[in-house]
Amino acid sequence: MFIQTEDTPNPDTLKFIPGEAVLKNGSIDYSNVESSNNSPLAKRLFEIDGVSRVFLSLDFISVTKESTLEWNTLKPSILTGIMEHYSSGHPAVNIEEESKVNNSNEDTETVKQIKDLLETRVRPAVAMDGGDISFCSFEAGVVTLQMKGACAGCPSSTATLKMGIENMLRHYIPEVTEVKAAEL
Repeated sequence: MFIQTEDTPNPDTLKFIPGEAVLKNGSIDYSNVESSNNSPLAKRLFEIDGVSRVFLSLDFISVTKESTLEWNTLKPSILTGIMEHYSSGHPAVNIEEESKVNNSNEDTETVKQIKDLLETRVRPAVAMDGGDISFCSFEAGVVTLQMKGACAGCPSSTATLKMGIENMLRHYIPEVTEVKAAEL
């Protein structure tokens, strides 16, 4: 197995591409070891000292390290952990979580437009950087989004939200006045 790695805009996060499917659909962000009980892969990676966040997507894994550590010491252990996981035959996640994307019939036309723009224009771009984004709410002109994976805690995520996503949404949907990150 050859696992490719890519840098992300977040210096504390690397994107690992195993060349095999990671999840069947969606994405899951594990912010700590306690949240990884349903994922043998994430749990294995959290056993490595210095791993602080694991994000699983369709075809990649983003791993965030503690900022005081260097990638040259952690990367070999993470690569080994991923290879050992795939050799074990275990799934990345024992029970697939339901997709957090809510395409409810109760959504207003504006919310449907926001979700469609996020899905078609934003998610592919943030996935290239090792992350994901999900819709949380739209109230009084304010869109609240959750940044995941490499995007969570990335120094440039505020600029991405404000200059990129907010400008795009305001251009296409006049009801949108602001975009902000969800409070964790």
